[in-house]
Amino acid sequence: MKKLLVVLGMIACMTGLVACGEEETKNEGPITEEQAVEMGTIAVEQMNMIVGSGAVEQYEDQPALYNGFLGWQSALEDIGTFEGTNGGTARFEEDEMIIEVNVLGSSHDATVELIFATESMTYAGITTNVHYSTGEIMFKALMNTVIGMGTVFVVLILISLIISCFTLISKLEGKQKKKAESPAPAAAPVVEQIAAKEELSDDTELVAVIAAAIAAYEGAASTDGFVVRSIRKANKTKWQNA
Repeated sequence: MKKLLVVLGMIACMTGLVACGEEETKNEGPITEEQAVEMGTIAVEQMNMIVGSGAVEQYEDQPALYNGFLGWQSALEDIGTFEGTNGGTARFEEDEMIIEVNVLGSSHDATVELIFATESMTYAGITTNVHYSTGEIMFKALMNTVIGMGTVFVVLILISLIISCFTLISKLEGKQKKKAESPAPAAAPVVEQIAAKEELSDDTELVAVIAAAIAAYEGAASTDGFVVRSIRKANKTKWQNA
């Protein structure tokens, strides 16, 4: 119900201003500039009332009003307390009427730009522009520059760390490959067994003679009871001492 009353009030106001504007001889648009500024002032005050009452969500089906109210709500953080309006300007284009209303705030002043479609006299857009001092603008620009450069440096550092990790990974893989490719040391007993077999295969006659001598020494009838597995050279010094 409140929403309907606000809309009806705005329509009645615009209709009255249009009717008064028809009597003016020097008029560039449907209404005079003074009437347009007065209409914009009323619209800004109503917008502040709607945002202050928390009724913004009721205008979701009207994108121009809804986005304009959200923009005003966000701008109030810098404007502070709304302290009224201080005149404005209006200009008429082919299909639009653009009204700029000067807003006074406790922290910052602002300008609200209201765009109306000339034929239907409906909202086409609402924009709130907060007035910042030169120092504030320079500070914001400096902060944006610092944040941008800081982001770039952080990304470059992350990239360099990732590249260094790739280098370490490649080195570790190289070490693992070298360990896998290095031959395992052969067991000494196996080598000795192979050498012993080779010695036995090359000296079969000597093995037979030694086996017969051992059999004679033991008093055995044959050499079946024992097997000569290897033949090693004796230390000459021990034989000489003996």
